[in-house]
Amino acid sequence: MRRFLSCVVVLTLTAASLHAQGLRDKIAQLFIFADGKDPLFLGGTAGSDSATALHADHFVPAAVADNGTLILFIGTAISQNVATLPVSATSGGTTFRFEGGVPVATSGSPGSVFGERAQTLGRGRAFVGANVTHLHLQSLRGVPMDGIQMVFTHENVTGPACDSLVGASCAPYGVPTHENDVIDLHLALDIDMTVTSFFLSYGLLDRVDVGVVLPIVSTSLRGTSDAQIVPFGGTTAQHFFGGTPADPQLSTSRFVDGSASGIGDIAARVKVNLNRSERTSFSLLADVRFPTGSEDDLLGSGHLAARGLGVLSARFGAFAPHANVGYLYRSGSSQNSAVLATVGFDHLMAPWATMAVDLVSELQVGDSKLRLPGPVTYDKPFRRTIDVTNIPNQRDDLINGSFGFKFTTRAGITLVANALWPLNRGGLRPNVLWTGGLEYNF
Repeated sequence: MRRFLSCVVVLTLTAASLHAQGLRDKIAQLFIFADGKDPLFLGGTAGSDSATALHADHFVPAAVADNGTLILFIGTAISQNVATLPVSATSGGTTFRFEGGVPVATSGSPGSVFGERAQTLGRGRAFVGANVTHLHLQSLRGVPMDGIQMVFTHENVTGPACDSLVGASCAPYGVPTHENDVIDLHLALDIDMTVTSFFLSYGLLDRVDVGVVLPIVSTSLRGTSDAQIVPFGGTTAQHFFGGTPADPQLSTSRFVDGSASGIGDIAARVKVNLNRSERTSFSLLADVRFPTGSEDDLLGSGHLAARGLGVLSARFGAFAPHANVGYLYRSGSSQNSAVLATVGFDHLMAPWATMAVDLVSELQVGDSKLRLPGPVTYDKPFRRTIDVTNIPNQRDDLINGSFGFKFTTRAGITLVANALWPLNRGGLRPNVLWTGGLEYNF
């Protein structure tokens, strides 16, 4: 029993340690320049003489809220990316309806990759598969991930003590003069993600399909930060990472790396066909993504998301266009819901080869909840304004083009190859998102 309890304690402490070293925590470490201290705490200044020791925490988020907002933006923008990854369509292969107990095919191709079609599988039929999606995140709102610039500003110190020390009112921003000191930071992030999704759809009724998607996410992170304190003037430094006021260390850098793997956000889906004819079909689709993936390790969004779509499909011989319009609800306080719209087609080029093309869009609802601080204006010794980052304050609309092929083998297994690339600059994006997979309909 004692040995068992010891093992439990060790495992608990190990789990707690691993949790503390989550990938989001590692991103936060890029802003920590003194061991065991808050982000932007100046350890060198804290260890100096009493005349300057008061300046160690003038940049920390508790003193300057906008500095904290800027740091939080980076970690949140990256973790939310997991929630925007598309999942495979609910049905593939040949779909059927039953007439007098006899199955009649309702599709001529194995369907598209990400765009939904209205046809259901048919009662008792199943669609199973797995795909692997790989992406290397390369830009955030159009800014390269290895070229993010940030400027952290000084607290506006006010009060009678400051007034007495300076001999003037400290209310204007820039009084005393060292309030004009800033920390310039260059951030470079290298993030790779691989998502292996296993999916199953089943024809519960002739017009009703149910399904589930189980994603396994693997994320790797490498990051560097190069920080430089820029004094505004004077013969000695008031803010520094190390050294002395007369011989200060004004620059430093941090490096982190890590990886994590595990279950992502599991999705449950249902599709109901409301109308079908020889050429057209209309269905409603609903799915829910549960927050089963670790947000701390960038494996899941951390919040529930629900999607509803109206799906219209048509068929003109080998050419099958489709349109999806709907709404995506996200429950996270920093996540926006979105209007969804996808248009595209799949074309049966040969009995064994299908081409699939889609325009996939996700349009943000309302003003962005993921806020960036605005420019900072100094009053003294002269009025000036600085931008605190090169990341633009804009909407995170996502518009992507998708182009792929499906190849049907003699064994009935369908091979999938697809590329999805961004057509605008919103959000956190790769240059291209590659998907390969296998599907089987029976």
